[in-house]
Amino acid sequence: MDDLFSDALRQLLDDQCTPAVVRQIEASGDGAALWTQIDSSGFADALVAEAHGGSALSLREAQGVMALCGRYTVPVPLAETMMARSVLAQAGLSEVGRVDSAWADAAKGSITLAQGRLADDGSLVCANVQLGRMADAVLVSDAQHTWLLSTQDAEQSPASFVLDADLRWSAQHVAAGLQLPKHQDVRLLLGCINAVQLSGALLAVFNNTLQYANDRVQFGKAIGKFQAIQHQLSVMAEHSFAAHMAAQLGCASDTAVPDRVRVAVAKARTSEAALEVASLSHSIHGAIGFTHEFDLQLFTRRLHAWRQAGGSESYWHTILGNELVDHRSDLVLDLIRNATDVTA
Repeated sequence: MDDLFSDALRQLLDDQCTPAVVRQIEASGDGAALWTQIDSSGFADALVAEAHGGSALSLREAQGVMALCGRYTVPVPLAETMMARSVLAQAGLSEVGRVDSAWADAAKGSITLAQGRLADDGSLVCANVQLGRMADAVLVSDAQHTWLLSTQDAEQSPASFVLDADLRWSAQHVAAGLQLPKHQDVRLLLGCINAVQLSGALLAVFNNTLQYANDRVQFGKAIGKFQAIQHQLSVMAEHSFAAHMAAQLGCASDTAVPDRVRVAVAKARTSEAALEVASLSHSIHGAIGFTHEFDLQLFTRRLHAWRQAGGSESYWHTILGNELVDHRSDLVLDLIRNATDVTA
């Protein structure tokens, strides 16, 4: 994460995205002030080509920025907007004059990503839209089409995570929406984003838990001195740093387009780690970790949400299995070598 972009974002988030701010946004559903600060700093256009006013970063170069979204539990769709704006720019739809002013404004706002399903009446239904309450628009795809749709036009209902939402657009709004000329695999984009966000959150949980274990005194000494706690911390460290390495593989692209096999490896590994690290961190913290007043739950709730979003580990394990069985004639070891060789 030690680069100019991530260092600059880290400084901004230190000031503007404290746990108190995250709690306030979760309670009110209003993240406009935070989004204005982030968007005006240019980070949302990091993956967009310079011809479109962006920084032209590759996924490899932008990984640190997206990981900070997990490390600070950013409650607005920064990573999602980065990916969505890149897709729109590549499609030629974010250029001034290519779309009407209403959709040009939507493309400039915050955008999240979602998988959708067309109902028999022509409406489009999306369940558990990641940060659906916070986004101005959604880049949504079904099996054949991809649209950019305004969240203001959708019927919203609460989802499992407090900032997510179930969204439904009527057939009229779908027809009036902006349809991209080429279908996008939004699940692949979500898998890549959430693998990186998971890696950032996992390292934050491990570091915070390690600090707690060194500070909490029981029976006259820090609980981190007890062998049972040390064992749990070592397992957490193993999962957290393996997830970090997996996320690096998932972003091992010199363009803004992720590789499907590498994303499958990254999302499967980070999702596996999310379950273990969340469980062990709460075990070490005891009952205090579950309380609203304690910061740990800000991270672990997101670990569980991001684990499922874009496909859990079982989904991506199936993708890897299908890739080997249906599309590869070489050995499993060759697939592993190709997926983990970041210079390939």
